[in-house]
Amino acid sequence: MSVKLRLTRVGKTKQPHYRIVAADSRSARDGRFLEIVGNYHPQAEPSTLNVDSEKAMKWLKQGALPSERVKKLFEISGVWAEFMATKKSK
Repeated sequence: MSVKLRLTRVGKTKQPHYRIVAADSRSARDGRFLEIVGNYHPQAEPSTLNVDSEKAMKWLKQGALPSERVKKLFEISGVWAEFMATKKSK
């Protein structure tokens, strides 16, 4: 089973909010997931991003692959730099 960190869409029509989730790569975009890692609200002014860094680091260390957008969001929140620092120290 390949685990991916990706966005699932929630919210009303034309008012999207997204959850960052750890999910099996074969499941549907808004389908079954393993764990919620964070939230992203792009239409808030300014856009809000909440990431549980402990959960994100746990999944990244276990080999979960982030999607392109989630990787950018992790770079913004600082989780990606923390992961790369722990990866280089090994």
